[in-house]
Amino acid sequence: MLDYHLHLWPHEESSVWFRLDQIADYCERARANGVSELALTEHTHRFADVRAVVGDFWTREAHEPTSAAMAEYFDFHARNSLEAYVTLAQRAKDEGLPVKVGLEVDYYRGQMPEVAALLAQYPFDVLIGSVHWLGTWQFDDYENPVHLHEWTVRDVEESWRRYAEALDELCATRSVDVLAHPDLIKVAGYRASAPEPLWDAMAESAAAVDVSLECSSAGWKKPAGEPYPAAGFLDRLVDKGLTFTTASDAHGLERVGERAGDLAAMLEARGVTHLASYRARQRVMVDLRT
Repeated sequence: MLDYHLHLWPHEESSVWFRLDQIADYCERARANGVSELALTEHTHRFADVRAVVGDFWTREAHEPTSAAMAEYFDFHARNSLEAYVTLAQRAKDEGLPVKVGLEVDYYRGQMPEVAALLAQYPFDVLIGSVHWLGTWQFDDYENPVHLHEWTVRDVEESWRRYAEALDELCATRSVDVLAHPDLIKVAGYRASAPEPLWDAMAESAAAVDVSLECSSAGWKKPAGEPYPAAGFLDRLVDKGLTFTTASDAHGLERVGERAGDLAAMLEARGVTHLASYRARQRVMVDLRT
């Protein structure tokens, strides 16, 4: 099993620390949960280097009621060194820990080529891509009252459609290897009345560039109350012949490798017997239960 979505720092931390023993603890917890390989995948928005490339993109949409919240979010988080993070992850790998050097690449509309050029300077094994915001609306930050309120005034169907379009752009740029929590738009519990056409569209976007898909246990902990992707969406992805990783999206030791066995059973029930492992951004298929 894999856990290919792990964060070293909780969201409430801003200026982060770098500790090899924390990664070793992650590996030990993972083994206890039947996981043999991990990928460290901190958010791109944590790093000043990335902000220098994308700039204050929220100013382009300053009319949105969420623009100020987005500015505050980046001011709080984008304070850290990408070089220091990669150095720590590479050191863990060099010392024999079963980890891959990765990053969770946030989607920046119209700016993914610039982000990709920055990340190409580093020895990443795997880049996982995520859509966390539409414009300046962080739809998954349901604990923030500004963002949560938007779910009560925006059209849910339109929000899902915009998410599918953003995921399509992210895929088309070929800037990531894996799509993390591919139906994250459901996270706060607001669902399209008929998601099937959007599942089909997102499956087509992924298949067009042969990107891998993440099966994540994190959704079980969210208002959505189910894993990513939903069962019907997963069926479509399997039918397309796409490949998969498994993940916990842990932000702390206690959730590393969480419900890995349940994810394995979910995939095996659909005939999936292998997972997509990555090294130097090249995919290698491994036995699901290894």
